[in-house]
Amino acid sequence: MLIKSNDLLAFLHKAVQEKLDGTTDVVLPTSNGNGHTYFGTLQNGQTAVLNSFRTVDPTKILFYLTRERMRPEELAQKKRIILGVKNCDLKALEVMDRALINQEFVDPTYKHWRESSVIVTSDCGAIGPTCHCNLVDGHPFATSGFDLNLSAINDNYVITVGSDKGEALLKLLQKHVTLSQAPETVKQQVENQRKAIQQQLEQQNAAYARSTNYDHMRAVEHELWNDVSKQCIGCGACTHICPTCYCLILNDETKAQKFVKERSYDSCQLSGYARVAGGATPRPEMHKRFRNRYLCKFDFMPHDFGLLGCTGCGRCTDACAGEIDFREVVHVVDKNLATV
Repeated sequence: MLIKSNDLLAFLHKAVQEKLDGTTDVVLPTSNGNGHTYFGTLQNGQTAVLNSFRTVDPTKILFYLTRERMRPEELAQKKRIILGVKNCDLKALEVMDRALINQEFVDPTYKHWRESSVIVTSDCGAIGPTCHCNLVDGHPFATSGFDLNLSAINDNYVITVGSDKGEALLKLLQKHVTLSQAPETVKQQVENQRKAIQQQLEQQNAAYARSTNYDHMRAVEHELWNDVSKQCIGCGACTHICPTCYCLILNDETKAQKFVKERSYDSCQLSGYARVAGGATPRPEMHKRFRNRYLCKFDFMPHDFGLLGCTGCGRCTDACAGEIDFREVVHVVDKNLATV
């Protein structure tokens, strides 16, 4: 199906204002004027930036909040439409789902936000300087796992349905907006755009390794880890901005003369992480904590969830105060430890 971009935006405003089908919020990428986009709630007169690369903040923050109460029964009853999710973040949500909604354990708060949200992905119309989804078997467009997907063509979007939730949203759209069938020429334009963006990624990351076997990373005591971690200052920015990191710390807070249990993000890069009574810690040295993050992404998560823990978003490289390029570390490790 084909929809005009202005008609889509008008529908989204109407959906919130009139609470169509119970919709309470529309969340989408908006520009701050410096070339970056951030997720925000749709406001009057606001436009969406759907045809760029991923947002600065990961989609994870909409489902796994940086700080929140551990009382799911008190959660607001909301129905959200989340637009502009890129494939790297969609793949990250799949990792989060396997960690937090599985047969052995269900995080009720995360589950609440997942079930109350409709995910509308959009193709990347550009790439960021650190984007590297092609190095981890990804693409700058989604092929599954979404409710609806939008592919921008001039002033229109080609709509693809991916789930029952998406089908329901499409039917709601058709009640308020005129849609048309996408002709084959337009569908071919979508394919051509996708190939062009994929080619840009291949060219940008041509100098880096594209390994399919990360077993050599288990050479945990190799001196190379000390070398590649020298620029790390242990700030934890990489894990906080990563779309698949979910380590947390629990706190009891005193509020209004009562105790409230809250959780917030923790980081395996911090010196106090995993510290036990008496002050002992399994990873006292910086290079061991640094190594642990790479092992988590390429060893622990594939073992536990059957998926790589890195989706190639490049946010950790952008956020790193030590200017460490994640791609370069993987490349150096892959090149030097593959035969160890």
